[in-house]
Amino acid sequence: MNRATLIFSALLLVLLPLSLLAGRVWLDPFSDPRAALILMELRLPRALLAAAVGAGLGAAGAAMQGYLRNPLADPGLFGIAPMAALGAVTGMWFGIAVNPWLLPLMALAGAALGMTLLALIAGRTGGIALFTLAGLMIASLAGALTALAITMAPSAFAMSEIVIWLNGALTDRSWREVYLAAPLVAAGIGLLLVAAKPLDALTLGDAAARSLGVRTDVLLFLLVSGVGLTVGAGVAVAGIIGFVGLIVPHLVRPFTDRLPSSLIVPSALAGGCLVLAADSVVRILPLMIELRLGIALSLLGAPFFLWLLLRMRRGRL
Repeated sequence: MNRATLIFSALLLVLLPLSLLAGRVWLDPFSDPRAALILMELRLPRALLAAAVGAGLGAAGAAMQGYLRNPLADPGLFGIAPMAALGAVTGMWFGIAVNPWLLPLMALAGAALGMTLLALIAGRTGGIALFTLAGLMIASLAGALTALAITMAPSAFAMSEIVIWLNGALTDRSWREVYLAAPLVAAGIGLLLVAAKPLDALTLGDAAARSLGVRTDVLLFLLVSGVGLTVGAGVAVAGIIGFVGLIVPHLVRPFTDRLPSSLIVPSALAGGCLVLAADSVVRILPLMIELRLGIALSLLGAPFFLWLLLRMRRGRL
């Protein structure tokens, strides 16, 4: 267990109980007779879901940056998150997402479609450039179709629901979403860990990696499947939550040897910490309505991205 894993494990153990107490009304577990019910049915599933979603996005970001060898890479580049969002939006547009299970299942179906398209376009030996361009094309197409769905929404209520959901949030989530997302995120992180050592070899270059026995087609399958499961599950239960996969690996990298295999687990823990902390903050802000989690992280992520660009311009990345 490396230093980064210990640091972010300890931070997660501190943030988790704090998030259970934080809210518009701070909870006193010793004097409030409703505390046990509120904790078990409202705040604990929300906190666990925040940790799971953040873990998936953090691990996916670390794997993406390792595969593309680009510190500015983000899971959204794959196009899987926009396709998952498109799946959920389609369900809301046609009114078939009234059942609480159908909305996340439609989002997962969209993520699966995005994974399939990415694999078919990039092919077995398409290379990183084609793979990146394929992801950008899928993301652009999904974004355009989502915008079309909003523009042609059958009612003002449907349009409002779509826009609110796309902003990302963990409000009113229950154990149902935890049971759906947590196993998928765990499976996705497992696949990314299997891909970790081949990703280390890839840092030496494609030719060197192949000479070390890395099968690029198997690596691509593991990466697409792992990112698809982690990101798709997160979008399915929380909507679009951006910048986590971009920010987290940069927070973790100074505490590791910078190899992808050393980044994935700490990035998962740090991602859980980041989303858990952000969700706690949006709950305690003195606003009329709760700030959407996706908006809050975008407000944090955009300046961070600009800072990374400035550092890259100065040759410090």
